[in-house]
Amino acid sequence: MFVLGGSRGPMDGRPQARLLHFFHVPFISREPASNSRVDKVTKRRQRTIGVIYQQLAKRIAKSILGNNTLESIIAEDGKIGLRRCFKIRSRIKEIDKEFRQSKINLESFCQSYFEHVPPVTSPLALISQIQRSGGSLLSQLFDGHPEVHAHPHELKIGNPKKYIWPKIDLKDDPERWFEILFEDIVVRHLRYGYKKMEKYTDTFLFIFLPSLQREIFFKYLDSVKANTIRDVFDAYMTSYFGAWVNNQNILGQKKFVTAFTPRLATLKENMKSYFDIYPDGRLISIIRDPKNWFPSAAKHNLEKYGDVRQALNQWNESAQGMLWNKERYGDRVCIINFEDLIKRTEAVMRYLAEFLNIQFDEILVTPTFNKTPIKPNTSFKLEDPGVIVSVLNRYNTLRQEELKVIDEMTGELYAKVLGVVTSIS
Repeated sequence: MFVLGGSRGPMDGRPQARLLHFFHVPFISREPASNSRVDKVTKRRQRTIGVIYQQLAKRIAKSILGNNTLESIIAEDGKIGLRRCFKIRSRIKEIDKEFRQSKINLESFCQSYFEHVPPVTSPLALISQIQRSGGSLLSQLFDGHPEVHAHPHELKIGNPKKYIWPKIDLKDDPERWFEILFEDIVVRHLRYGYKKMEKYTDTFLFIFLPSLQREIFFKYLDSVKANTIRDVFDAYMTSYFGAWVNNQNILGQKKFVTAFTPRLATLKENMKSYFDIYPDGRLISIIRDPKNWFPSAAKHNLEKYGDVRQALNQWNESAQGMLWNKERYGDRVCIINFEDLIKRTEAVMRYLAEFLNIQFDEILVTPTFNKTPIKPNTSFKLEDPGVIVSVLNRYNTLRQEELKVIDEMTGELYAKVLGVVTSIS
């Protein structure tokens, strides 16, 4: 630190003497003169004036260089190099000029980017059923297809919980609409990167600007003449994919937005609201053999699915929802078999491409995140990227009494759902 005061003459190399000279401030020593004839009053006066000048010099230095720079140019031995001081002052001016120009360039870039964000008005193809049934896998298989905007995570626009379709009141302020729909998980993924499971070390870069999303959301709403609830959701999708800066699949004509939300399709009220907003939407649900589903679910969340009967009640609820949705919404609903998705991935994805009226692309057979291959979302042993077949043998981990309970509680309902499952040839 810079310590003012000392015992030598005014131009003897002390830091304050050099600094005062640099700023053309006269220096008066704090130490009494050696002449014994100077009385005490003169001594006190000299000390007082010296302190005033030194404090003045310090304030001038701070105002010109700043605290951090002032400390950085003073060596630990208390000496200041004037050349270094001049050099740093010049460098600071250049840096400051560059930062001002960079700020202008950044603002110009953001404005240009802001003006060229493509609107996302495509219908939503929703993937939904109970957790641990292949929803994440299917969502990642759609990732990167040139004719879809694939939401990269679980879609969490639900309010007050993610499996409750959000209610938008057009009488509310747009600020409230954005508050309801905003997925705050993007903040975490921006800071720490995206990875599907904590046990994985692979992390994917996810550059997302929430402030930009907010601006795009309001700009889109201002651009439409009359706000409908569909306009609000289009504004949100436009803002989401527009604010995802490193999205590798932003360009091109898109026919659908694909997204996965577990359990959303279970409740009739959710599906009514969804199809009211997206009459051109599509629902894809995956049915998984409960004998393979239960051990995966229990290992994933023991507290929620550890009790076999309570877990199977939830599975039954999801399966019943599939039957109701298929009966109510007909050809807009597609139910596929989890086993088919694993063993016959290409055939299933070819069918789903036709279901969504998009061209089949080889990227549909490899799960990816932003076009980069990603490991499976498994509760068991870590696996390499791709579709894994070991998920079809989870029942081997169950006890005989558990298998018996599963047959008793789900056998009849499972057979009914399989009766309406899409046949993959």
